Amino acid sequence: MTTNNTTQSSQISHHDHHTSRQSANYKPSMWSYDFVQSLKTDHNPLQDKAYKDAWKFLEEKVKHMIDYDDDDINMLTMLEFIDDIQRLGLGYHFKEDITRALYKILNNIDGQRTYQSPHFTALSFRLLRQYGFEISQDVFSRFTDGNGSFKAWLCEDVKGMLSLYEASYFSFEGESLLDEGLAFSTIYLKNLSGYNVTKGLAEQVSHALELPLHHRMQRLEARWYIEAYSKRPDANHVLLEIAKRDFNKVQSTLQRDLKEVSRWWVDMGLAKKLSFIRDRLMECFFWSVGIVFEPQHSHVRKELTKVAALVTTIDDVYDVCGTLDELELFTSAVETWDIKAVEDLPDYMKLCFLALYNTVNEMVYDTLKEQGQNALPYVTKTWADLCKAFLKETTWRYNKHIPTFEECIYTAWISVSGVVFLAEVQGGETANSISCMTRGSMNKLNKDGASGSPFTEQFVQAARNLARISQCVYQYGDGHGAPDTRAKNRILSVIIDPIKGP
Repeated sequence: MTTNNTTQSSQISHHDHHTSRQSANYKPSMWSYDFVQSLKTDHNPLQDKAYKDAWKFLEEKVKHMIDYDDDDINMLTMLEFIDDIQRLGLGYHFKEDITRALYKILNNIDGQRTYQSPHFTALSFRLLRQYGFEISQDVFSRFTDGNGSFKAWLCEDVKGMLSLYEASYFSFEGESLLDEGLAFSTIYLKNLSGYNVTKGLAEQVSHALELPLHHRMQRLEARWYIEAYSKRPDANHVLLEIAKRDFNKVQSTLQRDLKEVSRWWVDMGLAKKLSFIRDRLMECFFWSVGIVFEPQHSHVRKELTKVAALVTTIDDVYDVCGTLDELELFTSAVETWDIKAVEDLPDYMKLCFLALYNTVNEMVYDTLKEQGQNALPYVTKTWADLCKAFLKETTWRYNKHIPTFEECIYTAWISVSGVVFLAEVQGGETANSISCMTRGSMNKLNKDGASGSPFTEQFVQAARNLARISQCVYQYGDGHGAPDTRAKNRILSVIIDPIKGP
């Protein structure tokens, strides 16, 4: 914000025209409204009979491949086939089929542990945990010595070490054997020079060391794996074709959702009226895709995008523009959720509050109408808690208070807005602390995703996906507030550019 911007100054406050305010100098959006609306989404492949017939044919062929007879298939071959299905982004289509196949495998392998390779053991462990089956870390104990250290001969099997590395990220809290497996496999994989490794396997190792599979945004990983899988000489062409069709089909749905929520954002007028905020509608939509990408969840995606856009706007009000007195008034207005409180707010805050008030009330009304549940008290409390956390951080800044790491974390659990996005994490020491805490949180989520958990599978999956998209957005910097070319290319690959073929 600049003080000579007359239009913005008139929006800022009728309380104090001489207040010193911060300037963020955020760059404009890389994605114009006209560009988004120009996306060609008129053709819906789901309404094309020829397309649906071709899809059904391919789907039945894949189902038949998964539904194996116990004596007719090599179990490792089936595990690798299931892993390919999952990594190609097709798991949600074949969940029941995969679960049945894994159940068969689990029943057949318990008496054969001593004959199984490290690759088989680690891959079966990862897939079984991924699908909620109970399986102990003790399956790896036969690969350790009397001191609990993994045996050196395991290093002769690169694929096995990679599988151990990926499996270790599905550990529960306190599973020290898997912690040891992670440390052991990481050191080995980082020093592969001198080993005879194919180009494809070397690329997989490099990809995994950059970020493990369990921490990757699902749709971005599917795009990467489709391209990597297509180069494999042993690629299953039926699987590859259906993966490409699915990716493009999902992308077409995402584009229709994006166009609709983009119209909402422009109609809201916040980016136009409040030039100090981050205009990041596309990035907010990317967050929602990371949390839930399946075509049938369009409504959830659009609502999450609206929430993310409002969180970003209000965050900028607290971080960039508002004075402490104004922010206390705004926080009180959100806490009371009283439309009369808007009269005490400066003009620019009136826009923010009414945008929040109207959007949230509409969402709550839809929930009441469709599900018979009044979520207003819970939703408004969440927004009030968020604003109070923002206010505390602003108070620290005004008072030049340097909070302890514990104070930051305690407040940040709320202020990062777990519904949609986490705050920027920069600097090696802080990043390492957050990384350790993230791994601990994922361990808890792994346990919550196991059988017998009080949480629904959908809830746990959304929580995992939130952690994944957070990692994705901030992996190389601030991909939300200051997106660079790499962040742009990721959005292009998931939302804009289709895969050629099949």
